Amino acid sequence: MKYISTRGKAPALTFSEALLAGLAPDGGLYVPETWPSFTPGEIAGFKGRPYADVAFEVMAKFVDGEIADDILRAMIDDAYGTFHHPATVPLVQLGPNNWLLELFHGPTLAFKDVAMQILARLMDHVLTETGKRLTIVGATSGDTGGAALEAFKSCDGIDTFFMYPHGKVSDFQRRQMTTVGAPNCHAIAVDGSFDDCQSMVKSMFAHEAFRERVQLSAVNSINWGRIMAQVVYYFTAATALGAPSQKVCFTVPTGNFGDIYAGFVARQMGLRIDQLVIATNENDILTRTRATGVHKLGKVRPTITPSMDIQISSNFERLLFEASARDADLVVALMRDLRKGGSYTLPEAVQSFIADNFEAGAASEAETLAEIGRLYRETGYLCDPHTAVALHVARQHAKPNVPMITLSTAHPAKFPDAVRDAIGKTPHPPEWADIAKDRAETVTRLENNQRDVEKFVLAESRLGSGQNVRDPEGNP
Repeated sequence: MKYISTRGKAPALTFSEALLAGLAPDGGLYVPETWPSFTPGEIAGFKGRPYADVAFEVMAKFVDGEIADDILRAMIDDAYGTFHHPATVPLVQLGPNNWLLELFHGPTLAFKDVAMQILARLMDHVLTETGKRLTIVGATSGDTGGAALEAFKSCDGIDTFFMYPHGKVSDFQRRQMTTVGAPNCHAIAVDGSFDDCQSMVKSMFAHEAFRERVQLSAVNSINWGRIMAQVVYYFTAATALGAPSQKVCFTVPTGNFGDIYAGFVARQMGLRIDQLVIATNENDILTRTRATGVHKLGKVRPTITPSMDIQISSNFERLLFEASARDADLVVALMRDLRKGGSYTLPEAVQSFIADNFEAGAASEAETLAEIGRLYRETGYLCDPHTAVALHVARQHAKPNVPMITLSTAHPAKFPDAVRDAIGKTPHPPEWADIAKDRAETVTRLENNQRDVEKFVLAESRLGSGQNVRDPEGNP
């Protein structure tokens, strides 16, 4: 199995190489050269099996023998042994053909744990085998940073840095990043938006001297390993409800498009998905793009669903690559238009492909709060605001006799203020996940400036020896 860039100018890599690289040197994202697949009989055979069993079957398709089966299986067992539910990602029924897939039973109470726990083990294994080290720099709108720092805190060969927008994540999310207490893990509060942080990460990958000096890698959803791991729960949830003989629908709250793109990958691998529904908050660029064919950046509006306060959805580039029949030149042109003019218009065939493969909808803050309250009154179930966005959109796209599975991406305790506004009660985390109030926080606050962030990474990472490198403009 080889991995190629969506922009067509980077060499094809093996799984291990793509895993460590994260972003391609031409600025593109890695995808498999060809899609592996399962037969309907193989998919039916997933029903009722432990989550780790299915995870091994799915991931082995992408690893393609580069890691011995027994070692890969041991890493998977270890990763999902950190989850606090015997089903790992259980389904909860809310009504007839109305289901929630709880993805928040991992160490940091967010769906990011599903991918991050196995990604850390995979990367640590490859580095140990090759005797290499690397530096991870990432951006988070809340959950990714906490999940990554928690997962990578025991990886001796990796220094991990995560930027988040100062004052724009919940207190619980911030404390998950700032109280890890590991010398190789660093939280950086940036005076800017998530998109600012994410843009800096991409620019750091384009800054060759810096990238090579610290052996830069990424674990945001631009890393193929993240997508690969998220594909698994589409198979386990669908087969639990009768797939492949029974079609199912999924509604996914998404900002960076990685989680729902994993559902698209599952469909490419043979899973019979009737609808993939994109659910966005008021920062609804994905919903607007599907409806109009125009992808136009707007100003990010801070909301009670901060993980979706995004205008630049990195993984959408992977979908553009598939929708254009893998036309890398077109992807490059669209990304150039976005960078220079803040927008691009999709060719008719690309827009049709996206419309055929996805539905979409958005929820306002008022609708989100109302959804939390409605669900709590009718069922006694308490959800976080991101899940509420998806539930609101899912009800608009429900079909008779077709199970609708809504992805629940975080525990409500991660967003206590929003939940309290909705129902008048404050949610609390499970006892095992509570962060002691007296646990010291360690965080570095920096201006929204790439040079300042790079200097900090160089000073704190073990590969950054303190020697001068060229600045982002290429000057000495």
